[in-house]
Amino acid sequence: QYGVYDNDPSNADIYGNLYNWAVVNDDRGVCPEGFHVPSDAEFMELEMFFGMSEVYANSYGWNRGENEGSILAGNSELWSDGDLENNPDFGTSGLNGLPTGYRDHTLDGSYFSLDEYGSFWTSSDGGGDIAWFRRLGYVYSSIARFNYWKQDGFSVRCLGD
Repeated sequence: QYGVYDNDPSNADIYGNLYNWAVVNDDRGVCPEGFHVPSDAEFMELEMFFGMSEVYANSYGWNRGENEGSILAGNSELWSDGDLENNPDFGTSGLNGLPTGYRDHTLDGSYFSLDEYGSFWTSSDGGGDIAWFRRLGYVYSSIARFNYWKQDGFSVRCLGD
């Protein structure tokens, strides 16, 4: 299942859809042919490519690396003002991570944090009702690694096979 932030189609044009993890794990695939949702390990490989140490890549939370979030983000006019977009390395990867917000299943499916956070599912199951994801936040130049409820709505970035 998927949703569009605030159920406003113009948000889909800019930010794309927000998916629950069932879509990520569905055999029909959310990504086009020749692409897949990256695993937690593939995200770590990307983070280390951009300079994060292996110790930080394997850690949990916001205190991971230094500027990898800024490197992976893009389109500064969409982000709230903060460390992420003010970092000199902002947007240098060309991956253009956006502040898509998220949909919280525990709060009546409400949408939150458009222009503040971009959350991206991995294909890695965290066990039970949780799965791994990455989060960019306007106040951090780093990139967070968390696991959270599979029912929540996050973005998906596809990786070539």
